[in-house]
Amino acid sequence: MNHKIGFNPLSRTSAHRRAMLRNMVASLFKYERITTTKAKAAEARRYAEKLITRAKVDTVHNRRIAAKFIADERILNKLFTELGPRMKERNGGYTRVLKMGFRQGDAAEMVILELVDYKLPEPDSDKNEKKSTKKAKAEKAEAAKE
Repeated sequence: MNHKIGFNPLSRTSAHRRAMLRNMVASLFKYERITTTKAKAAEARRYAEKLITRAKVDTVHNRRIAAKFIADERILNKLFTELGPRMKERNGGYTRVLKMGFRQGDAAEMVILELVDYKLPEPDSDKNEKKSTKKAKAEKAEAAKE
């Protein structure tokens, strides 16, 4: 029996499926964390893992193979200059799937697909300061008008 041979067509045409997976993998590399359904995450994960393995060795050949799948040059550059070297010591298993629960509308199982070394962004105190200074400037402008 040929178990685990092939892929999940995700009820889409081949062109739609290919475009969707390319976009999902590009988004994963751009944001390092995406929310999607379990089935889509499992398929996107396969491509992402292979591309990260290629990115560990920055050669023209590997860049061209990855460029077939990732159209955005900035994301491709990030893959080879940041993500590949970060994963240099790992022997696979570059992504993780975290279960979130079920989607409200159709009860599809939702997951978070993220890179293993993803760190939650620190809450910026600078943003709060900027907002408070903007409010203060607006209040001063109103006071000056009166």
